[in-house]
Amino acid sequence: MKIGIFDPYFDDLGGGEKYMMTVAQCLASNHNVDVFWDNNNDVEELKRRFSFNLSRINFAKNIFSPKVSTFRRLLITKKYDVIILLSDGSIPITLSKKTFIHFQQPISELRLNFKDKFKIKKITKFFCNSKYTKSYIDRSLNIDSSILYPPVSLRPTKDNKENIILHVGRFRVRNVNADDYKKQGVMIEAFKEMIKRGLLNWKFVLAVSVKKNEEKIFNEFKKRTENFPIEFSINNTNDHLWNIYSKAKIYWHASGLGEDLLRHPEYAEHFGISTVEAMGAGNVPVVINAGGQKEIVEDKKNGFLWNTLEELIDKTKILTEDQDLWSKMSKEAIKRANFFGGDRFCSDLRHILEL
Repeated sequence: MKIGIFDPYFDDLGGGEKYMMTVAQCLASNHNVDVFWDNNNDVEELKRRFSFNLSRINFAKNIFSPKVSTFRRLLITKKYDVIILLSDGSIPITLSKKTFIHFQQPISELRLNFKDKFKIKKITKFFCNSKYTKSYIDRSLNIDSSILYPPVSLRPTKDNKENIILHVGRFRVRNVNADDYKKQGVMIEAFKEMIKRGLLNWKFVLAVSVKKNEEKIFNEFKKRTENFPIEFSINNTNDHLWNIYSKAKIYWHASGLGEDLLRHPEYAEHFGISTVEAMGAGNVPVVINAGGQKEIVEDKKNGFLWNTLEELIDKTKILTEDQDLWSKMSKEAIKRANFFGGDRFCSDLRHILEL
C-alpha cells in the first residue's frame, strides 16, 4: 500500500513532528511510505534530535507547498492509497483512496462555508492527540473524531536522583501567538520566589530547544536567572534529555496560565508528552490544571495539579520536604506513564486507519 504523510510544521522539530514521523515509522514496516518534505537539513536534524531510524521512509517533493499547483497536487495524490495530514486548521482536498486528518491542537472558532463542509465529507476519518483537542475540533467541525495519544518512549529509571526541578519545552512556538507560551519566565520567577523563601540545595533546570534566529532573545531571557541555581540545557538529543529526566525529582509545566483559554484553547498544553516522559523517569509532576495535563496527571495520586502560582509553590514545597510522599508518588507516576508508552501508539494507529 502506498501512503503519503504531510506535516506543515515539519521544520519546528517539536512534539507534532515527533508524532507524525512516528506515524511514518509505524507504517513503513508494512507499507511504502512517502513523507512530503524536501529540505534535507530538517530531515538530518530530526534524526539527530529524536534518534529516528528513517531508512524505510522516502522523503518526496513537498506537493503541499504553495509553489505546487492544485492540479499538480491532485494528480500526484491520486497515486496514493492513503494520505495522512496534520492540519493547520485547513481541510485539503486529495484524490487518494483514503484521506485522514490529524489535529494536534484545539481550534475554538472555525467558520465553515459550503465548500468546507463538502471537503469534510470527503475525509475518511479525523483523529486528535487528546480529549482536550477533540472536544474543540468536534464542536468546530461537527464531527466525531478518534483519539490517538502521542507516542511516548520510556526507558528504565535510575536511582541517581538529585534535587532538581525540571521543565522541558521549546523556547518559542511558531504557530502560537504568545511570547511565553510555555510560561518559562513565569516558572523561573516562581522558583526564585521559593529560593527567597528559604528553599535550599535545589536547582531548576530548563531543557529547551532554541532556534538560531532566537538565540539573541534567549540570551536576554537567561539574564533573569543570574545569581540563582537555575540552569539551561539547550537542544538536547533524546539520549541527553533522558539523562536529565533520570536525575530530576519534580517536573513543572505551566502552559495556559493567565490565558483566556475559552478564546484561545491552543495556549494550554494540547497533551503533554514531556510530562509523561518525566513521569516515566520517576519525576513527580506539579503541573497546571489545564489542557491535556488533566488527562495525564491524577491529582494527589501520581502528581499535583495547580491553579495558581501560590499553589505551584506550596505543592512543590511539600514534595521537597516529604521524601516518603515523593517516593510514593514517584512510583505511581511511573505506573501512570506506562499507560501511554509501549507499543500502544502503533497498535492504536493501525486500528484507526483500519490497516
